[in-house]
Amino acid sequence: MGTQGNDSNNVETLAKQKEIDDWLPITSSRNAKWWSSTFHNVTAMVGAGVLSLPYAMAHLGWGPGVVILILSWIITLYTLWQMVEMHEMVPGKRFDRYHELGQYAFGEKLGLYIVVPQQLVVEVGVDIVYMVTGGKSLQKIYNLAQPNGKYIKTSYFIMIFASAQFVLAHLPNFNSISMVSLAAAVMSLSYSIIASGASISKGVEHNVDYGPPSSTTPGKVFGFLTALGDVAFAYAGHNVVLEIQATLPSTPEKPSKGPMWKGVVFAYIVVALCYFPVALIGYWVFGNKVKDNILISLEKPTWLIIVANAFVVIHVIGSYQLYAMPVFDMIETVLVKKLHFKPSRMLRFVSRNTYVAFTMFVGITFPFFGGLLGFFGGFAFAPTTYFLPCVMWLAIYKPRRFSLSWYANWICIVLGVLLVVLAPIGALRSIIISAKTYKFYS
Repeated sequence: MGTQGNDSNNVETLAKQKEIDDWLPITSSRNAKWWSSTFHNVTAMVGAGVLSLPYAMAHLGWGPGVVILILSWIITLYTLWQMVEMHEMVPGKRFDRYHELGQYAFGEKLGLYIVVPQQLVVEVGVDIVYMVTGGKSLQKIYNLAQPNGKYIKTSYFIMIFASAQFVLAHLPNFNSISMVSLAAAVMSLSYSIIASGASISKGVEHNVDYGPPSSTTPGKVFGFLTALGDVAFAYAGHNVVLEIQATLPSTPEKPSKGPMWKGVVFAYIVVALCYFPVALIGYWVFGNKVKDNILISLEKPTWLIIVANAFVVIHVIGSYQLYAMPVFDMIETVLVKKLHFKPSRMLRFVSRNTYVAFTMFVGITFPFFGGLLGFFGGFAFAPTTYFLPCVMWLAIYKPRRFSLSWYANWICIVLGVLLVVLAPIGALRSIIISAKTYKFYS
């Protein structure tokens, strides 16, 4: 009788667990196609970061700038391949979330402590930055379309942008935002082409200067460090890659890593087509006078810049949702599994609206676009993108010392740690300067 009772309890527990998993955003649907992973990854990668790359080049200079751009593309593609491979390295098990892989590599508690804070900083940080980006792009559209119109504060445009997120936040899972993500991916490629094309059309500025924007040694050093964070921010897809892969079907004969890697390769080709032309052409045209958002430097033709900013708004609407979905999953997991709330639409309505309102409030309070990019890029993106996958790879696979794999991972780790240490220093200085010069709630 006791054994039958235990079996019955186990069956009930498993059934309840499956019911919860079928409700949570990450695990509720696994019927996506490889091409959906392509535009999810493009949407995750190509965003506000690409618009700041010419500004980063201005602080890095031609030589270091080109080297850092190419190295970042190669390193992040390698670490993304590692994540895709580790998703199903244990037969019969899928690591659907970044922290689950961290727990397998470092232990149940330590894995959570290492991964979850960093992943939350990245995803919440990106959503805050995108609130600011969306609001400022809407403001740019208004100012160009109505040059003599009534002045409207940036904070109101951030609220307008947030109104779309309050609606879209209630799409239940990754598959339900596929069309939003596709539109965002198309927009990212479109405004990157516009940024490059409009820069070429404008022609090289008269008396263009490719020297450092700052004339002082501290200014040059801090500018260089901030630029490192800007580049790191541009490569952010790793924080949602396992969650994206979790939406793909998988069998022992056809594991998900096949279609996922195919999608990643296509996505990285698009990334290269967006990043390198925008960064190099933007710097070539404007030199060290380029703004922290290339579209701000481009004033004419007016209609084209309005269109480009509209594309940016559409893209960051989709990107916001892509980065918010794993956060929604974490929040709802805690509410249902830890606090034992019953899964319901009302629970989802309250929790998701609260999150959107929080990111909107922080975005309104700290609307310092350039400084935020560098800070989040160095402080959080570098660990989760550049070296944490390598650390987990070394901990799990234990490659032979001084082998090619051992060297490759340690090189990525050293470069990533340098980014973490150096980039936030310059970014904090930029934020402080911006806070002093920016008209609060402008």
